[in-house]
Amino acid sequence: MAKHKIYTMSVAKVYPHYVLKAEKKGRTKLEVDEIIRWLTGYSQEELEAQLEKETDFETFFAEAPHMNPARALIKGVVCGVRVEEIEEATMREIRYLDKLIDELARGKAMEKILRK
Repeated sequence: MAKHKIYTMSVAKVYPHYVLKAEKKGRTKLEVDEIIRWLTGYSQEELEAQLEKETDFETFFAEAPHMNPARALIKGVVCGVRVEEIEEATMREIRYLDKLIDELARGKAMEKILRK
């Protein structure tokens, strides 16, 4: 079975859409970055380096310094699919990120988004 197209897509290509979605709802790029850092364990400098290198999603998550164990608390539907029921690990990580950005755009408090 061929890999899903999103795996080979550059995170840097999708990142501006995450930021735009957040900013349209009065949120900030800093909040988007905080969510990504919380999920993956990248520092701000490491995140920026990954974006600059145009790392693909599969590599981005495979090389993440420390995937946050609290990500298992992320529940809900993204693109018509329940994130907690996604079997394939990389796709689940991508959808976790999508879900967190959706929550940010809907105005949810950062403490709740970051499962504190």
